[in-house]
Amino acid sequence: MSLGQGREPERGLARVRWLYLRGLGLVFCVAFASLLPQLSGLMGPEGLEPAAAWLDWARGALGPERFLRLPTLLWLLGAGDGALWGLCLTGLGCGALLVADVAPRWALVGAWACYLSLTVVGGVFLSFQWDVLLLETALVSVPLTPGHLLPSASVPEPRLGPLLLVRFLLFRLMLMSGVVKLASGDSAWHNLTALEFHYWTQPLPNLGAYFVWQLPAALHRAGVAGMFVIELVAPFLLFGPRRVRLLAAGALAALQGGILATGNYGFFNLLTLVLCLSALDDGVLARWKLSGRLLAGPAPTLRHPRARTSAFVGFAAVYAVLALSSDVERLARVPVLAPVRWALGQLAGLRSINTYGLFAIMTTERREILLEGSADGQTWREYLLRWRPGPVDEAPRFVAPHQPRLDWQLWFASLSRCSDNAWLIRLQERLLSGAPAVKDFFREDPFPDAPPRFLRTRFFDYRFTDLSEWRTTGAYWERRELGAYCPPLTLEGGQLRRADLPAGR
Repeated sequence: MSLGQGREPERGLARVRWLYLRGLGLVFCVAFASLLPQLSGLMGPEGLEPAAAWLDWARGALGPERFLRLPTLLWLLGAGDGALWGLCLTGLGCGALLVADVAPRWALVGAWACYLSLTVVGGVFLSFQWDVLLLETALVSVPLTPGHLLPSASVPEPRLGPLLLVRFLLFRLMLMSGVVKLASGDSAWHNLTALEFHYWTQPLPNLGAYFVWQLPAALHRAGVAGMFVIELVAPFLLFGPRRVRLLAAGALAALQGGILATGNYGFFNLLTLVLCLSALDDGVLARWKLSGRLLAGPAPTLRHPRARTSAFVGFAAVYAVLALSSDVERLARVPVLAPVRWALGQLAGLRSINTYGLFAIMTTERREILLEGSADGQTWREYLLRWRPGPVDEAPRFVAPHQPRLDWQLWFASLSRCSDNAWLIRLQERLLSGAPAVKDFFREDPFPDAPPRFLRTRFFDYRFTDLSEWRTTGAYWERRELGAYCPPLTLEGGQLRRADLPAGR
């Protein structure tokens, strides 16, 4: 098959489009597969933020406006475990269809609708930047996605415009990641010391983070400087000449590889790497030997309906205005034009036009919340999470692209007070009542025969050990207890109460 019906390989885009859409389908599969085993514990009727209770509140508080503010298919399906699982499995199936190139446009829209339906009722557990980034990526990818049903169907030759729209999202994502760090005024970024804290204070470090942190401080500062160059300069080069564009894409991909090697950020790095594909062309894929059957795909034709072109131009213009207005409003803190603000407000429920920027403020301490239960108030057993730091001699582990969302949310809880995290109170209530939905979050149930009578939360300061201590003791962490995070709790008559522990505790 030719690379583009007479076009030069360096200019062809058919195989780039094919690979990009397969990658996006894979990210959707990963996102749904990661969420599936956590659904009941997070959003089920006995979960930490029950979707049914959220919809019941919205039905009374928002009235007919609820459909615009909370656009979810669960209004039709209900919000029981069966509906949540069915929606997640449907989204997983749509992602698989996109990977298989079967009805790709419909599969993409279906995956977007299913993921949106879950995020709007997921509360804090589905409010991460990569959750909305996945939705926005799907939105901007619709014009690029062919409308055929079977892989053997003939499809139009991809135009550069839709691919540029995807590249524009990558541009905004990476540029804003650098700009917000500078705009925050945080001294850790301005004096280039952020990486001296980041590796052990990030939400879920892995073993790579432990060993990279041992490097000299000068290398960490050089790493921050290099990161700023990549995030602030490379995005502009994405629209430069071919070699410059490919260099920029390589730099952005290398940054994601470094993050992936030292931290667990769910599917974020994988999704960003997929976005980087938008800077490639068929000539690059040919040099990588990614040709032949692997990227064969359907044979492109040269049909470019004028009406479709006009529709794309209108869509791209509206999207660009809204997206850039969101970014400018965040950075400059100036109000946007009234029509733009109105449009952003009307579309906010779709969570598909967002502004980005991770780690604007660098955390310089690490706090951990440990849960313990007791039958008598004297002997305590710890509920060990699967991925968060616990015993000091356990190495940080690799878990990405899976995202253990309770483990992640406990990191955010440690930055605030117990009273600010109602879901954490519900978690303790569920454990005291023996609710099975939340037990799978932990490695094992320390009270397999009967639920504990008391629960307490201990607050610790954690730090990485240095290599000499690790070689001597085998400990990756050192920790110091800070006191209680929440007051001890118990159930009395089915009601959660503050516990009066036995004397001496």
